[in-house]
Amino acid sequence: METLLALVTGAMVAISVYLLLQRDLVRKIIGVVVLSNGIHLLIFAMGRVTRAASPLIPAGDKYPPEVIANPLSQALILTAIVIGFGLLAFSLVLVYRLHESNGSADADSIIEVTLGDQ
Repeated sequence: METLLALVTGAMVAISVYLLLQRDLVRKIIGVVVLSNGIHLLIFAMGRVTRAASPLIPAGDKYPPEVIANPLSQALILTAIVIGFGLLAFSLVLVYRLHESNGSADADSIIEVTLGDQ
């Protein structure tokens, strides 16, 4: 299972690098999202189920379960997903406004329009 997660994480990082090298700003934003999801998957794979003592013992049980999931990595991923969603929404609004004002979401054309105004 860990091998599959490593392969999927590597594929996601490779796809994100390809998208980040594109000129279109929407593809760059999608590349950042795919990269953050790949990193989330990596953190999830690193904080897998281990043998440890559970911090809470369920009612009626005499002993805590021996195999538990690491809650720290889960909380870190959940926080990163929320922050990433806010960043995605803000970035999409910025690209939309750039497209409205310049007529294109291409990075090179935006630079040409900006330098041409000076």
